[in-house]
Amino acid sequence: MSHVERTKHRVVAARVAAWLATAALAMSVATASAQEENAGAAGEWLSRYSSARTLGLGGSYVSLADDPLGVLWNPAGLSGMNENELRFENGVLFDQTSLNAFGLAVPGSWLPSFGLAFVSLKSSDFERTNDMNDALGTFSQGETAWLFTASRSFSPRLAIGANLKMVQQSIESFNGGGFGVDLGATFTPMPGLKLGAAVANLSGPTVKLRDVDETWPAVFRGGAALAVLGGRALLTAQMDRLEGLGPRLHAGTEYWVQPGLALRVGFDQNAGTGGFSYQFASQYRIDYAVADHPLGLTHRVGMSWRFGGFHAASAAEPEVFSPTGERAVTRINLYSRTKADPATWTLDIVDKGDAVVRRFGGNGQPPSHLQWDGKDENGLPLADGLYRYRLTVRDAAGRVLEGPTRAIEIFTSGPQGVVPVVPVQ
Repeated sequence: MSHVERTKHRVVAARVAAWLATAALAMSVATASAQEENAGAAGEWLSRYSSARTLGLGGSYVSLADDPLGVLWNPAGLSGMNENELRFENGVLFDQTSLNAFGLAVPGSWLPSFGLAFVSLKSSDFERTNDMNDALGTFSQGETAWLFTASRSFSPRLAIGANLKMVQQSIESFNGGGFGVDLGATFTPMPGLKLGAAVANLSGPTVKLRDVDETWPAVFRGGAALAVLGGRALLTAQMDRLEGLGPRLHAGTEYWVQPGLALRVGFDQNAGTGGFSYQFASQYRIDYAVADHPLGLTHRVGMSWRFGGFHAASAAEPEVFSPTGERAVTRINLYSRTKADPATWTLDIVDKGDAVVRRFGGNGQPPSHLQWDGKDENGLPLADGLYRYRLTVRDAAGRVLEGPTRAIEIFTSGPQGVVPVVPVQ
């Protein structure tokens, strides 16, 4: 190899090492002192990847992992999903480095749940120079990973999942790739408490760019999530250990202020994170998160679409009715699809104070529809105003599906005005 070529490769290596350190710092939201303690690890960019919701929770997600990109934390999380979901994520890091991802999840019942995820990290162009500081053009670096996931729920309490991972790395004209395996499990010891554990890079991948094989080190994760305030809030905690780099602490909280709006605050090692979600039309959601660290703020934006799968839903026709008018009742259509045979169902109608004013229910599959005449449990007429209703279905295995909350209005007031009186001639 000539002196110019050796110089060229030294410069490339130095530039890439600096870029990788910056990217790892940005995604892990680590403190400066923590970064000085190690020089990074192979595949660290993927092991410390954060989506919008996850970043808002401080990276504490191994016990939940219930979205298509959650397989990066725990492949068993797919079994906790009910609806099919398609998710896109975007993040802009430092020095025009871009981070993009998409995932698709299809939950199963007697068949396993399946998922497909793709994550890409790409740098901007770096200037290449020789020992004399002469410009030799530019180069870039890129990392990609494909994950194919299968997860099986053995009961409503226990699920196990695995990822088959294919990774690719490119630096200038050098390319390398490899395959790896991740394993994970979730366990629900009691209602509202969920535990999760996973091992990433249990077997490989090993990437060879030129002469040296580089095997990604194993990443061990364990954590818990606790639902509080009637399921409106979550408290999460997680401990990671990247082989050779020591432990790392994550924690976060999520609170649904309204059915369509959630706020998040998190803690990732020594840095703070935060974010929110806005859900509309019941199946669409936008997630946003921001994290603080010594190099500045980083941002994540995610969008998801939920469709099909297992669900419960209800819809009133009409949404405004008058028990004393032409439309004395409203018809509430019911829809549900459960993983196991349906056991029981309830439809609660509540007032603005969250008190249940009328409850319908029964065993087995909900009927296609029911009618409500605007009266309470005792058969007394209710006052005009807005009410809310939601369908809940429990299957034979104990799983609970809750449909979206919808509004309905009782309006009995007639039109105001003066009726003209015509005298008889």
